[in-house]
Amino acid sequence: MEINLRVAVEKDCVRLLELINELALYEKAPEEVTVTLAEFIDAGFGEKPVWKAFVAEENEVIIGFALFYTRYSTWKGCRLYLEDFIVTEAYRGKGVGKILFEKVIEEARDNNYNGMTWQVLDWNEPAINFYNKYNAYIENGWLNASFSKAQTKSL
Repeated sequence: MEINLRVAVEKDCVRLLELINELALYEKAPEEVTVTLAEFIDAGFGEKPVWKAFVAEENEVIIGFALFYTRYSTWKGCRLYLEDFIVTEAYRGKGVGKILFEKVIEEARDNNYNGMTWQVLDWNEPAINFYNKYNAYIENGWLNASFSKAQTKSL
């Protein structure tokens, strides 16, 4: 298996959105993906791009990606936030995730971020075991809070 790792480009967005939907299904929340392809493209490649991603491909087919952006913490400063990290099911356990994850770590190091942050579901043992191999600190006690676009309009 020969894996090509590269920065995502606009034409990758259709495949990335497919993988995002695959991740949402795995995380038992497929209805939560509401972003449109146009919104996704604009957020990554429009006038004010907010995300960047690395893709892993075999034979020019994207089999995984890691999407990230800069997050600012008043306690820690600029940190790289890993928003989505997925390897399609058929390629899991073959080292693709390791290659992608280490590329993101390299990005954080090369750009002098004060660290890296991400989330993992408490029931996702394969992911937790993967992150434990890197001695990641996985904290307890924080609950996610959010508003939808409709809620922000009605408040």
